[in-house]
Amino acid sequence: MSNTLQPLSDHWRNRYLLMRHGHSQANQQGVIVSSPERGIENFGLSEYGEQQLSQLVADWQWPVPTRVVHSDFLRTTQTAARVAARFGLVPSVDKRLRERNFGELEGQGDDHYPSVWALDAEDAEHRHHQVEALSAVAQRMQAVIADWEQQVSGDTILLVSHGDPLQILLTALAKKPLTQHREQPPLLPASITQVGG
Repeated sequence: MSNTLQPLSDHWRNRYLLMRHGHSQANQQGVIVSSPERGIENFGLSEYGEQQLSQLVADWQWPVPTRVVHSDFLRTTQTAARVAARFGLVPSVDKRLRERNFGELEGQGDDHYPSVWALDAEDAEHRHHQVEALSAVAQRMQAVIADWEQQVSGDTILLVSHGDPLQILLTALAKKPLTQHREQPPLLPASITQVGG
């Protein structure tokens, strides 16, 4: 699954591959796992997610990454490790790539997502249920790219993160209102979207 966006600026110094983790045990169980307390050591890839990644690395059809950076959650760590191993790279952690924190909805059914997204569509700053605001997610995700843009040039950097943060990031990069982040097609597990470069 590939989504390629046109470079959003003439001044990108690097190319970025934005990857959602493979299908996870949380996806399989239909539960929200967004807190570091639960997500760092538990809820890794499902068996299907492992199969997805085997296929993905065997049939790699994107530019070859020179760096792999990932959220410290188990599902993203395992995803990044599989891709990094394929290209002989050592992955590194950036906590800013973590899942959006869904606050009081942690551990509940993923059927709660649509109610949060409905609130998102009205207010990018809302914190209902102690959910992390869209603006806060966008800020930390964009900061990751901004930092790499200052540090290196000519690299292809694979950023392994989660569905909501990546959709919010892509919305911000496209200079659209963050309230519209659910208006684009959802990013599927193990999908890669190329930006910049």
